[in-house]
Amino acid sequence: MSDVVLYQFELCPFCHKVKAGLEIKGIRYRTVEVNPINKKELPALPADAPKKVPVLAFGDDVVFDSTTILRYLDEHFASGPTLLPTDQAQLSRTQEVEQWVDKEFAVALPTVIYGTWGEAMKAAQVTAKSSNFGFFQNISVRAGGPLIMHQVAKRILKRRGKTDGHAWVQQTLDQFDEWIADQPYVAGEELTLGDVAMHGAVRCVRDFPIFETIMARPRTAKWYRRVEQRRDATMRLN
Repeated sequence: MSDVVLYQFELCPFCHKVKAGLEIKGIRYRTVEVNPINKKELPALPADAPKKVPVLAFGDDVVFDSTTILRYLDEHFASGPTLLPTDQAQLSRTQEVEQWVDKEFAVALPTVIYGTWGEAMKAAQVTAKSSNFGFFQNISVRAGGPLIMHQVAKRILKRRGKTDGHAWVQQTLDQFDEWIADQPYVAGEELTLGDVAMHGAVRCVRDFPIFETIMARPRTAKWYRRVEQRRDATMRLN
């Protein structure tokens, strides 16, 4: 079988979303860290594809966009759970949650991992350590990255009409707690696309203080550990 290759950037929640899907379905893959400045590592992409991660390559197929990639995995790999349920109510809920993660929760996260100078410095160090940088680019990111990242956080807050990133993230977590309620997964008894999207976004920030804030919520923490255990068990079997 051909290699499954994920072209990614370590601090990209959409890349972690795809990794969560691959691992929950028990699909072995390797990653290629893409330099976020020149993106020279990306494979040849279709004309309509944006030049950004995540990108999945499998055989002759090159797939972009995290949602499209996860649908592709469902269609081409029978292992693990089916991420899109056939029940219409469950399908509607999991798609609602996945879109919310992409458009709300994942957008809010940078405002708390880049929001203060200390947070932005931490993010720059993670980026420089994990990314495909040369020596001088590495130094440049460590020195100038915090300023760029801090400005990114400020622009996101302004664009969304927010002033406090941490309060915004707490509001999103309130919504997720409401969805989980007392059920195992976001759409009920079975793990689906919405769980994969949220798990990836949360896992993306596990090296940052906000992760502890997320895990301080009993419902969300219990759900996260359940998905994590499911992922680990599937990977052990494959």
